[in-house]
Amino acid sequence: QVQLVESGGGLVQPGGSLRLSCAASGRTFSNFVMGWFRQAPGKEREFVARISWTGSSTYYSDSVKGRFTISRDNAKNTVYLQMNSLKSEDTAVYYCAAGPIRTTDKKGYDYWGQGTQVTVSS
Repeated sequence: QVQLVESGGGLVQPGGSLRLSCAASGRTFSNFVMGWFRQAPGKEREFVARISWTGSSTYYSDSVKGRFTISRDNAKNTVYLQMNSLKSEDTAVYYCAAGPIRTTDKKGYDYWGQGTQVTVSS
């Protein structure tokens, strides 16, 4: 069993940066692939980034590649999403997720946080 809690969201100007954190509880954190998804109002929840157990393998959606960086610290049971060069199109609720395999499909993740709002606006 894994419980996830996101933090770090807020209001930022276009071109600015935010770092989201996802704190996990449970004794099997290091055995999970961790992912970030986002969902804008009226839209489907979409994949943003994922990271393997050790953090050696990462994968990003085309829309955020080169701007966002996912990382994890298993000693702290925490995964991060560093977001740079933010655009208004990045505005969404961001969700942390955990699952057993590497996938971009939201159905492949078993555990989800409650989400944190990111708003990019002048």
